[in-house]
Amino acid sequence: MTVYIDPPDWPGHGRMWSHLVSDVSYAELHAFADGMGVQRRAFERDHYDIPSHRYPDAVRAGAVEVSSREVVRLLTRAGLRRRKGRTVPRAPG
Repeated sequence: MTVYIDPPDWPGHGRMWSHLVSDVSYAELHAFADGMGVQRRAFERDHYDIPSHRYPDAVRAGAVEVSSREVVRLLTRAGLRRRKGRTVPRAPG
């Protein structure tokens, strides 16, 4: 099982965040996150948002440190990338 984590460079809600991803399956990613005690609500489309204070925990648990660019490349190559949906305006009527 290999999962990957990028540096905690993403601001939000008063803290910095990392993205935890798998290049194999969401099942693998969920199993890893479960093992760390990460709640499922931290899962967003194709990754888990991990707060900076949990970054060392993820690395100790076996997550491989990669760049944010590499996270996107791994997800895309594996066919697991899920981009934010674009909303289409409703027609009047």
